[in-house]
Order: sequence, then structure tokens, then C-alpha cells
Amino acid sequence: MAAKKTTAAKKAPAAAKKAPAAAKKSAAGKRKPNAAFMKEMTPSPELAAVVGNKPLPRTQVVSKIWEYIKKNNLQDAKNKRQINADDKLKPIFGGKKSVTMFEMTALVNKNLT
Repeated sequence: MAAKKTTAAKKAPAAAKKAPAAAKKSAAGKRKPNAAFMKEMTPSPELAAVVGNKPLPRTQVVSKIWEYIKKNNLQDAKNKRQINADDKLKPIFGGKKSVTMFEMTALVNKNLT
């Protein structure tokens, strides 16, 4: 029993030491975006039908696709991670009827140059 009390006593100061480190991290400032994500890329003709034909950063392309998905109610009702493809999204998704949101980003990246 005595050994457990000393273990708990040892853990308390360690937790107190970690708190200031977290404060230093947040005080450092905002994160800078990765230059690779901010580089403007040209969408393929299939992707341009959804997001437009102007060069955009990857982050904006994914945001515009999500706007399109939500506007057209293409997210699966039961499993929100699944995206159901319509006629415009099928060529982007490699002909698949449905993909996960994680697959979607990889498939979108294949349509950017």
C-alpha cells in the first residue's frame, strides 16, 4: 500500500512540469502552412467541371469539392465518411460509385497537375 502512495506522489510533480511546456507551445504563434499545399495546381478537365478551371491550391480544391458534396447532398446518410458519386464526380473517383473521404483526397490529387 505504501508503494502505491509514493508512486502517486511521484506522478503529480511530473504532471505539473508538463503544463508549462504546453503553454510555451501555444505562445509560439500560429502554424505556417506547408508550401506544397499552398502551391497552385491546375485541375484536370473532369475536376474543373466541379471546382472551376483556374489554378488553385490543394486546400482550396478539397474545400470546393466538399462544398459541391454538401450542396448536392452526396454524403451517405448512414455513414458520413462515404461520399456517393454523381455524374461529375465519377470520373474523378475513378469510376467508383462511392469512396471514403480519405480515398477522395488521394483521388483528387491524381487529377491535379
